[in-house]
Amino acid sequence: MPEKQTTVTGVSEAPPIVSEWRRFRRVFFQRKLVIFGLVILMMLVFNAIFAPWLAPHDPYRGKMADSLTQPGKKYLLGTDIQGRDTLSRLIYGSRTALMVGFLSVGFAGIFGMALGIVAGYFGGIINMIIMRVMDALMGFPMLLLALLLASVLGSGIQNVIIALSFATLPGYTRFIHGLTLSVRENDYILAEEAMGSSRARTMLRHILPNVFPPMIVLITLMLGNLILAEAGLSFLGIGIKPPGAAWGSMVADGYQYLLMNPVLSFAPGLTIMVVVFAFNMVGDGLRDALDPRLRGLL
Repeated sequence: MPEKQTTVTGVSEAPPIVSEWRRFRRVFFQRKLVIFGLVILMMLVFNAIFAPWLAPHDPYRGKMADSLTQPGKKYLLGTDIQGRDTLSRLIYGSRTALMVGFLSVGFAGIFGMALGIVAGYFGGIINMIIMRVMDALMGFPMLLLALLLASVLGSGIQNVIIALSFATLPGYTRFIHGLTLSVRENDYILAEEAMGSSRARTMLRHILPNVFPPMIVLITLMLGNLILAEAGLSFLGIGIKPPGAAWGSMVADGYQYLLMNPVLSFAPGLTIMVVVFAFNMVGDGLRDALDPRLRGLL
């Protein structure tokens, strides 16, 4: 006697478990511009690390006999007014750009995240004091505030880092403050508080991990802006002290000789443009890959 076959209807299968790393990798690398930006940033880091071996000449010492030499076999990008190799200074300038960018974004990000979480979680008078100070600072454009602080502190890489960190601090604080206000109202935060958990544990174990992924995206996007701001300060003469290699000061030194040797300004200017574009593309890719609305999609 044949067995009766029964079918069960109306029962939906559980969705397959998707690897977070697989989802991140697929979303992040699906755009060619993101891959292009990532390659540019890898080359930038490589140049910064191995600058002493990649630079064909001493970037700080030149020969007056080779002043304003046109690009050729000996000097691929020519020389400046002091006879210093433009390519070597361009390679060493990557060290300055990365150092200023990462240290500035690190200091501003850490303090901005701490202030934003404290203000958003505690609220009340603490929130009012912190956010009103940030509002006052945001009344000045970022570059103008950095220019003012750098003028007061003086030139030098340390003062540039301090000025840029302080100028970008309000943006991080307000961003994290808004995220904290949203996360604080979730049920698991209320349950944690009901269980008697300390405020420090709640902020470090539950609020910080939830606001950190969007913060990574903001940091990546701000790196390009900070490198551009540092170049602007160096262009105005209040950034990196000579004979330090900085792309902004190279543009300022070369624009006087645009008709005679345009490479002196075009090479560092093009480098700034490509690096900022690369950071923005990688930041957009991270934003798409870390978007919680895309979780579980392949």
